[in-house]
Amino acid sequence: MARAQTRGTVRGFTLIELMVAIAIVAILAAIAFPSFQYTIRSNRVATTTNQVIAAVALARTEAIRSTRGGGVCVSSDGASCGSGTNWNSGWMVWADRNGNGSFDSGEELRYMQGNPKLVVNGPAAALRFDSRGRLNSIQQFAIQPDDCDGKALRRVLAIGATGQVRKDGGLQSCS
Repeated sequence: MARAQTRGTVRGFTLIELMVAIAIVAILAAIAFPSFQYTIRSNRVATTTNQVIAAVALARTEAIRSTRGGGVCVSSDGASCGSGTNWNSGWMVWADRNGNGSFDSGEELRYMQGNPKLVVNGPAAALRFDSRGRLNSIQQFAIQPDDCDGKALRRVLAIGATGQVRKDGGLQSCS
């Protein structure tokens, strides 16, 4: 009789109960995973958008502060400006310390490496700010994931002649 009372006080769960709980968690994770992919892609676009805005603001601020100008250019290594509209590899902010209107070695301020899972298209030439923080012309950046799955995940930034950045609309369909 003492033995029956001991068995009744044992707490825990069986192997079958554990396997059922794991199966339920696996099913819920499989249902949630595709929705989570959209969130991850959306956050990547938002993060890179904020990095581009911060780079433009830093270059403009430095151009005004130093009274010699500054800029942002496409860069794959953080030591030299590249060319082309593909900014996927990264971009560099520089201060024009000698006032010649172009990047020279030793003028780099910050390098931001691109995300390989995003497509970042920007101006073919460097953004150059004068001593008043102005650009020669309006420029645009388009940021989107490399795989959109037909969802609206593209963000377009317009940089006005005064150097102010604005988001053109909300998220757009990828192209």
